[in-house]
Amino acid sequence: VRHILCEKYSKAMIALEQLRHAYKPGDGSKAQTGYSAWVKVASEFSEDKAKAGGNLGWMTRGSMVGPFQDAAFALEISKPNSPVTFTDPPVKTKFGWHVCVHINKFWMRSTDPEK
Repeated sequence: VRHILCEKYSKAMIALEQLRHAYKPGDGSKAQTGYSAWVKVASEFSEDKAKAGGNLGWMTRGSMVGPFQDAAFALEISKPNSPVTFTDPPVKTKFGWHVCVHINKFWMRSTDPEK
Protein backbone atom coordinates (compact mmCIF):
# COMPACT_ATOMS: atom_id res chain seq x y z
CA VAL A 1 0.00 0.00 0.00
CA ARG A 2 1.18 3.50 -0.83
CA HIS A 3 -0.39 6.76 0.20
CA ILE A 4 -0.10 10.51 0.19
CA LEU A 5 -0.94 12.00 3.58
CA CYS A 6 -1.82 15.67 3.95
CA GLU A 7 -2.97 17.46 7.08
CA LYS A 8 -5.15 19.84 5.10
CA TYR A 9 -7.89 18.81 2.69
CA SER A 10 -6.91 21.58 0.26
CA LYS A 11 -3.37 20.20 -0.08
CA ALA A 12 -4.70 16.66 -0.60
CA MET A 13 -6.96 17.98 -3.36
CA ILE A 14 -4.01 19.65 -5.14
CA ALA A 15 -2.11 16.34 -5.02
CA LEU A 16 -5.21 14.51 -6.24
CA GLU A 17 -5.63 16.93 -9.13
CA GLN A 18 -2.04 16.26 -10.25
CA LEU A 19 -2.70 12.50 -10.11
CA ARG A 20 -5.92 12.89 -12.08
CA HIS A 21 -4.05 14.90 -14.72
CA ALA A 22 -1.41 12.16 -15.01
CA TYR A 23 -3.59 9.05 -14.84
CA LYS A 24 -7.05 10.24 -15.92
CA PRO A 25 -6.43 13.09 -18.34
CA GLY A 26 -9.59 14.83 -19.42
CA ASP A 27 -7.98 16.56 -22.38
CA GLY A 28 -7.79 13.49 -24.61
CA SER A 29 -4.08 12.89 -23.99
CA LYS A 30 -2.84 9.41 -23.15
CA ALA A 31 -2.91 8.37 -19.48
CA GLN A 32 0.46 7.70 -17.90
CA THR A 33 1.27 4.19 -16.74
CA GLY A 34 3.54 3.00 -13.95
CA TYR A 35 4.34 4.68 -10.68
CA SER A 36 6.65 7.55 -11.68
CA ALA A 37 3.91 10.22 -11.51
CA TRP A 38 2.68 8.79 -8.21
CA VAL A 39 6.19 8.88 -6.69
CA LYS A 40 6.70 12.45 -7.87
CA VAL A 41 3.41 13.68 -6.38
CA ALA A 42 3.90 11.70 -3.13
CA SER A 43 7.42 13.10 -2.71
CA GLU A 44 6.13 16.63 -3.16
CA PHE A 45 2.93 16.50 -1.09
CA SER A 46 3.00 13.70 1.50
CA GLU A 47 3.69 14.82 5.06
CA ASP A 48 4.70 11.58 6.74
CA LYS A 49 7.54 9.06 6.96
CA ALA A 50 6.43 7.43 3.70
CA LYS A 51 7.20 10.65 1.82
CA ALA A 52 9.59 8.89 -0.58
CA GLY A 53 6.94 7.53 -2.92
CA GLY A 54 4.36 7.01 -0.20
CA ASN A 55 5.39 3.39 0.33
CA LEU A 56 4.04 1.95 3.57
CA GLY A 57 5.32 -1.54 2.86
CA TRP A 58 3.26 -4.69 3.32
CA MET A 59 0.09 -4.00 5.29
CA THR A 60 -2.47 -6.44 6.61
CA ARG A 61 -6.11 -6.02 7.49
CA GLY A 62 -6.32 -4.85 11.07
CA SER A 63 -2.99 -3.01 10.96
CA MET A 64 -4.38 0.24 9.53
CA VAL A 65 -6.89 2.87 10.61
CA GLY A 66 -10.45 1.79 9.64
CA PRO A 67 -11.35 4.26 6.86
CA PHE A 68 -7.85 4.04 5.35
CA GLN A 69 -7.90 0.24 5.45
CA ASP A 70 -11.38 0.05 3.92
CA ALA A 71 -10.40 2.38 1.09
CA ALA A 72 -7.03 0.74 0.38
CA PHE A 73 -8.41 -2.79 0.19
CA ALA A 74 -11.45 -1.74 -1.86
CA LEU A 75 -9.19 -0.45 -4.65
CA GLU A 76 -8.32 -2.49 -7.70
CA ILE A 77 -4.64 -3.47 -7.53
CA SER A 78 -2.61 -1.17 -9.76
CA LYS A 79 -0.34 -2.81 -12.31
CA PRO A 80 3.01 -1.38 -13.49
CA ASN A 81 1.94 -1.09 -17.14
CA SER A 82 -1.47 0.43 -16.45
CA PRO A 83 -2.70 3.75 -15.09
CA VAL A 84 -2.59 3.76 -11.28
CA THR A 85 -5.97 3.40 -9.52
CA PHE A 86 -6.25 5.62 -6.42
CA THR A 87 -8.84 6.83 -3.93
CA ASP A 88 -10.82 9.73 -5.26
CA PRO A 89 -11.90 11.61 -3.15
CA PRO A 90 -9.27 11.52 -0.39
CA VAL A 91 -10.01 9.49 2.74
CA LYS A 92 -10.17 11.24 6.14
CA THR A 93 -8.62 9.64 9.24
CA LYS A 94 -7.38 10.98 12.56
CA PHE A 95 -3.98 11.50 10.86
CA GLY A 96 -5.27 13.69 8.03
CA TRP A 97 -6.34 13.21 4.42
CA HIS A 98 -5.06 10.21 2.44
CA VAL A 99 -4.91 9.41 -1.24
CA CYS A 100 -4.23 5.65 -1.38
CA VAL A 101 -3.08 3.19 -4.00
CA HIS A 102 -3.00 -0.60 -3.64
CA ILE A 103 -0.01 -1.85 -5.61
CA ASN A 104 0.31 -5.52 -4.77
CA LYS A 105 -1.20 -8.39 -2.86
CA PHE A 106 0.71 -11.06 -1.02
CA TRP A 107 -1.23 -14.12 0.05
CA MET A 108 -0.15 -15.86 3.22
CA ARG A 109 -1.08 -19.48 3.75
CA SER A 110 -2.67 -20.13 7.12
CA THR A 111 -0.80 -22.38 9.52
CA ASP A 112 -4.16 -23.52 10.87
CA PRO A 113 -4.87 -26.99 9.35
CA GLU A 114 -8.62 -26.28 9.61
CA LYS A 115 -8.35 -23.43 7.05
